[in-house]
Amino acid sequence: MRCRICNSLHLSEVLDLGLQPLGNIFLKKEEIGSESFYPLRLIYCHDCKTAQLDYTVKKEVVYTDHTYLSGTTRTLATFFNEIAHQVDERFFKNRNKKSVLDIGSNDGTQLKAYQKLGYDVLGVESAKRIADIAQINGIPTLQDFYNLKTAEKIGKQFDVINAAGVFFHLEELHSVTGAIQKYLKQDGVFVVHFIYLKTLMENVAFDQVYHEHLLYYTLHTIDHLLNRHGLALFDAEFATVHGGSIVAYASHKGSRKATERLLSLKQRELDSGCNELAAFKKLAKDTLDLKHKNLRFFETNQGKRIYGMGAPVKGNTLLNYFRIGKNSLDCLVEKNELRRGLFSPGMHLPIRMEDEVEAPDIYYVLAWNFKNEILQNNAPLIRKGVEFYFPINS
Repeated sequence: MRCRICNSLHLSEVLDLGLQPLGNIFLKKEEIGSESFYPLRLIYCHDCKTAQLDYTVKKEVVYTDHTYLSGTTRTLATFFNEIAHQVDERFFKNRNKKSVLDIGSNDGTQLKAYQKLGYDVLGVESAKRIADIAQINGIPTLQDFYNLKTAEKIGKQFDVINAAGVFFHLEELHSVTGAIQKYLKQDGVFVVHFIYLKTLMENVAFDQVYHEHLLYYTLHTIDHLLNRHGLALFDAEFATVHGGSIVAYASHKGSRKATERLLSLKQRELDSGCNELAAFKKLAKDTLDLKHKNLRFFETNQGKRIYGMGAPVKGNTLLNYFRIGKNSLDCLVEKNELRRGLFSPGMHLPIRMEDEVEAPDIYYVLAWNFKNEILQNNAPLIRKGVEFYFPINS
């Protein structure tokens, strides 16, 4: 294959997580054993330094009927609300008529925050069930994949274009980025949130590698992509959400001066060496060490009742790579109603609703990126002696 950003052939494999099912496609009982498995390998481009998957599962297979809802957790809803207020306060507070487009808008949680600030909002969401939920909640949503063709169909420019946790999913990467450049107003702001590869490496959060995540960005690599399409970062901030993310702000190239905050983050990134091949070799070794540590945890706790907490996509990467199934976990406990009565892909663990189960001896927390919220919500259980084990160094 060629690099997804710069088209180079100078690529090296850096992490192999084996054959895995799609982590967000949960199974009905009669579907158990029928899921497809695909290579899950991370490769490194020596020319533009971008980390990416070498195998693409077509977007129509991955996204048309996924079950992720961004409004499920209070942490994420609060974060989205804060971002909307910051963007409005900094750039568009005094503008009477203002608009925002959200790419991969999910259930409309982010757009709801902009809507309350007086923006005309439009979401583009590929999954029909989730687009319908957004519509029911009063968020205008086009059910489609965003690319240049879809953008031309919409046919208008926006003050803000938002891409929260979706920019690393893009099979049509250059079509989407080109469309953003074309339909962002001249003084507009592109707000892009992405899991930060530097922090992923520091946390050994290998489970954030899965088929939906085709690319793994640093500030260096995402700016390289944007520059190829006449856009450029002018600011960025670190956020703790998702175990360590960047909220980056881009504009038309040359239209805004880079902030000291952005320059400082870029320097720290450069000093860390996270864009170099050696960092990826260390990640591969650390991942194997983490696997052994987690398997020892289950050996030590044999005979105890252990439930998985949450059934996030990344949790399925972890379960399938560690080979943790019914021999170790009784079930996965969820609050997302779209997963009620289903089974996890690969390991086939049953999903139970949070209000249906009695507390186990131990919760093995797969949704580790919401650690603070989980510990706060479950303080009474902790006081009763229920242990919460976090498999990732967050």
